[in-house]
Amino acid sequence: MAWLQFLREAGLGGVLADDMGLGKTVQTLAHLVVEQTAGRLDRPALVVCPTSLVPNWLREAERFSPSLNVLPLHGPSRKQRFADIPRHDLVITTYPLLGRDHAVLTAQDWHVVVLDEAQTIKNPNAETTRQALRLKARQRLCLSGTPLQNHLGELWSLFDFLSPGFLGSPSAFRSRYRTPIERHGDTERQAMLARRVRPFLLRRTKQEVAQDLPPKTEILEPVEMEPAQRAVYEAIRVAMHAKVQAAIAERGLARSGIIILDALLKMRQACCDPRLLKMASAKKGGSAKLDRLMELLEVLLGEGRRVLVFSQFTSMLALIEARLKQAGTPYVLLTGDTVDRSTPVRRFQASKVPVFLISLKAGGVGLNLTAADTVIHYDPWWNPAVEDQATDRAHRIGQDKQVFVHRLIALGTIEEKMGLLKERKRALVASVLEAEHGGALKLTEADVEELFAAA
Repeated sequence: MAWLQFLREAGLGGVLADDMGLGKTVQTLAHLVVEQTAGRLDRPALVVCPTSLVPNWLREAERFSPSLNVLPLHGPSRKQRFADIPRHDLVITTYPLLGRDHAVLTAQDWHVVVLDEAQTIKNPNAETTRQALRLKARQRLCLSGTPLQNHLGELWSLFDFLSPGFLGSPSAFRSRYRTPIERHGDTERQAMLARRVRPFLLRRTKQEVAQDLPPKTEILEPVEMEPAQRAVYEAIRVAMHAKVQAAIAERGLARSGIIILDALLKMRQACCDPRLLKMASAKKGGSAKLDRLMELLEVLLGEGRRVLVFSQFTSMLALIEARLKQAGTPYVLLTGDTVDRSTPVRRFQASKVPVFLISLKAGGVGLNLTAADTVIHYDPWWNPAVEDQATDRAHRIGQDKQVFVHRLIALGTIEEKMGLLKERKRALVASVLEAEHGGALKLTEADVEELFAAA
């Protein structure tokens, strides 16, 4: 908070990039309360966050800064509240609404504009980024535990919002920093860039800030498929490999990205549960991973543990949910379709239920679930930072128990290969990540063959 005040006194913005779970929301609210107490908050502050984080901001503001008069601009009735904006200290809106409500939001002069999960504006050409740049404020702040996920261009985009021109034009930044650092491993240029942004980027790790936080133990849970599921997986892999090869032969590698991503998706679904494929022939394959999850939960719950189960596929969570009902195991569920997010969080934190099923996209950020001592990642993803963010729902300040993290990996499949690739071929993984977010799939034919080859 003192750092945020220092920036304000100097007329500067910055990126608060502390590890997940170290209270970036609370630090920001404290900054605003200081501004209010000093009489400087004579116009409202604006927080822009993912839709899923609106309840968290409201809950934290009520708990830590009750003196702030907060106005959430969310939902179909929000337009009726536009006239009330000047009478509030803090206004909370979402990234999807920046474009829809741009006339009102850009017309208002704000005291501070805060972008939470600011990596959302990592693409400088996206409409959301353009609308964020139009917001007028005395101070601009970015909150992000992952300000740099794939490439340095994302960092440039954040600083273009904070201080346009500070890192030069995109082409100048590319020639001065990105190309030398990313392509040629120029450590001198990397040090130059670090020195330039250091005063405006504060990152502290859990080890630095929360030295008393209990340790986190990572456990790999290898799962061997039964013959029927293995047959389904191999049939999908062979068919998808042939489809990808045909697409590349017909239209070239550069124009086959969507087909390649779809093929990888189907292989990953076959690992989770063949029923996700919506194919009649796949329904009899069974799921060794789902069986292993239920075995694991039986042991963990018998030990009195409290468990978060993450999956990227809401349809997979539905299958897990059915098994929990069959076993008579109490649980709560949170996905993108969950309207009331606070009730399942409250029930889990109050020890009413031992299992919390969460979709990675809807619940990977913005939740404080320190009642959990165990995290299970049902399916892996290319980006380990996203999985770590999800784990940090439990491994954060306020946690007084050791946290165990289980990762279920189907042996001899694309899942096992993903783990190896994350260690060996970062460029390949980065290409898949960028493609899944709308970028080009920059693979070689050798990379494609490696992804689809038999394990």
